[in-house]
Parts: sequence; structure tokens; C-alpha cells
Amino acid sequence: MYSILATTAFLAFVQSGLASLDIVPGATWTAAGTNQHIQAHGAGKLRPSTWLNNLVDWTFENELLTLQGSGDLGPNRVVERPKIIYNEKNKQYVMWMHIDSSDYSEAKAGVAVGSSVCGDYTYLNSSRPLGHQSRDMGLFKDTDGSAYLLTEDRENGLRVDKLSSNYLTVESNVYTFTADYESPAIHKSGDVYFMFASQLTDWSDFAPSGTNTYTSQTTFILDVNGLVIYMGDRWLSNDLASSKYIWLPLTISGTTASMDTNAPWTPSLQDGSWTPVSNTTRLGSKSSGTISGSAKALSCSGCSSEIIGYIGGPNNGTLTFNSVSFADAGENTVQISYGNGDSTQRYCTVAVNGQVHVLAFLPTGGPQSPGVSVLNANFNQGSSNIISFSAYKGQYCPDIEGLVIS
Repeated sequence: MYSILATTAFLAFVQSGLASLDIVPGATWTAAGTNQHIQAHGAGKLRPSTWLNNLVDWTFENELLTLQGSGDLGPNRVVERPKIIYNEKNKQYVMWMHIDSSDYSEAKAGVAVGSSVCGDYTYLNSSRPLGHQSRDMGLFKDTDGSAYLLTEDRENGLRVDKLSSNYLTVESNVYTFTADYESPAIHKSGDVYFMFASQLTDWSDFAPSGTNTYTSQTTFILDVNGLVIYMGDRWLSNDLASSKYIWLPLTISGTTASMDTNAPWTPSLQDGSWTPVSNTTRLGSKSSGTISGSAKALSCSGCSSEIIGYIGGPNNGTLTFNSVSFADAGENTVQISYGNGDSTQRYCTVAVNGQVHVLAFLPTGGPQSPGVSVLNANFNQGSSNIISFSAYKGQYCPDIEGLVIS
């Protein structure tokens, strides 16, 4: 299975690497090829061939659609929530997306087509489906090949509209949920269809307390060999690019879907299973790290111990963890606890046994409020591993509290 993320910026990301890797909900997630937190908010996920080994490693491939001088893809336009499905009859990938004016008054759905999943797409047009408003939207392709546009119509409700056989136009309305729902996604289990959506509220508080979406809004439900995954966005309204991903396993039983954890977890896509991350080792920067240059320990009221700051910068501060132990050789996930008081991402060069990685670190609201960024790298079995932090292009890294090894 091959995997892409068709993103809000209409980029494509593909995967590599067979490994046992962890998904850490709410962490900074750096894409290879961009050195940036992945921008795939509100996106769909598509698996058209046989190239999906994990859901953790992502590499930038292409801009599927790009900014144009005018029209629907022109400046000051809203172009968001892309979803892609494959039309076997025409051997064509079809993308639907929300198209709007900057004040969200147009409320249209747009469509584009491509001959390859990660190639350039041709934008066709936009319209109000069957004459109705369309904002937050999704796509669902049934097992019989029929496809449906899921669309939030503010005047009437959440609509399920059947697409034409080529998936390029809307033919008819199949069902309308009259409640105030948006951000729809459908999962089919046997003969049971599950509709996931959020209430019409704001950038947060998408569901009543206790319904376990963990401060996130539905964007997609992915099924890989029976492993059903809720994929949501934890929006940051004043800095949308810093919004985070909440991906968690779902338990489907009959007509019930439940999601019982928001902790890091390890997917096993080959057999459709998952396990919670356990038996972790915490390495504090002050107690387990070695510093040099301008790097120094700082107090941190929100941390379990002192935090190391002034890593990188003009005086090239460094933080090094020696003799880091792993039970098995291969690619593993390390959680990095950090603080970033800036209003933008910071970056850091992280070397693992000499192999260089560049990681992004989203703002945390201040150095006293730790967040998590994820490092996925190849490690040796045993305690011969070295992880070091240093400047990226002369910039300061975030303040580092420590590592969690799983």
C-alpha cells in the first residue's frame, strides 16, 4: 500500500521505511524534504498501491495544486480540506476540496483531476452542489465503487450527496443530517456505516465532555488491514500552521465505535493491530546530557527538572546524550520534551550516531510549558548510541528538557 497526504497546501507526502515506530498525538511532526511540521490539516489519506509500511515517516513529494494569479486558486481565496479518490473506470485520481472567498460567503466545492497520485493536478471548476452551500467536506468511496460527497450545508444540515460515475459532478442527495454538524468522515464496517463529525462550535470544544476526541476535530477515518484510525486536527486558531494531529486507534464493535486512549501508540499495519507505548525510559537533559559552548541549565517551573537552553546560536551550544540504550536495532521513535517561547517554529540539527536530522519544534507558549517533538531514526542495539543537538543554520534550538526512549 502506498500512502499520501493531500494537504491544505495541496502537497503530497509519501512514506518510507519498515520499522516499529510510534505515533505521538499532539507532537511536532517533521516531514523529510521540508524540515517543517507537516502541513496536512483537514486532509484525506489514500493508499493506491503497495507502499505503506508505517504511518510515521513522511517525505515531501510534490505540490499537487499551486497558487494561481486569479480564479478559485488565486490570492485571498480559501482552498482547504482536500480529499482524493481513484476512479477505476477513467483511471484518474479525483480531488474534491472546499473553495471559498475570504469571508466564507461563497461556500463552494471544487474538483481537480490527476493521472498519478503524487503528480500535478488539473483544476476543473467549483460549484454549490445541487445549489446548496458547501463548506467542510469529505469524500467516501463505497465497496461497490460508488462515491459520495459529504458536505456541510449551513442552511439544511450535513449532506451525503452521490457523485456521478466519473466522480466529477454531484448527481443526487442521498441523506441529510439536520443537526448542526461539520467536518464529516464515513467509515464502513461490514454493512454498518459510521458517520464522524463535529458540532458547529468554534476552533475548539468540538464535542461534549467525555466523548473522547481529545480536543480535536475529525478530518478522516483510515482503515489499514482492519486497523481503524481516527485522524483529527487540534486547531490553533491564531496560528493554523502550528495546529497538531491527533491520530488514535478506534475500536469497532457492531454499531459502536470507541476511542479509549490519547497516549502514544505503535501501529502494526501488517496485521492490523496496535499496542500502547510502554516501558519507556526518561533521560533528563540536566542529569543525563553533556553540554558545551553557550548551552546552560535553566529553571523551568513546568518541567520535572532543569531545562537546557542556549543550544546552537552564535556560540554553538551543544547538548549530547551518550550511551543511549535501545533494546533492538533499527528505526525507533524518541520523544523530545522541549520549550519554545517564540511565536514561530524553531529548528535544530539532531545527529544520531553521526547521521544528521533536522527537526522542527512548534511554539509551546513559553519555555516553561514543555511540548513534544518526535525523532524517528536508526539506532544500534545496546548502549552505543549518541544523540546530539546543535545549531541549524546558526539559529538557537528550543530549550530541551529531556528524551523519552521507547
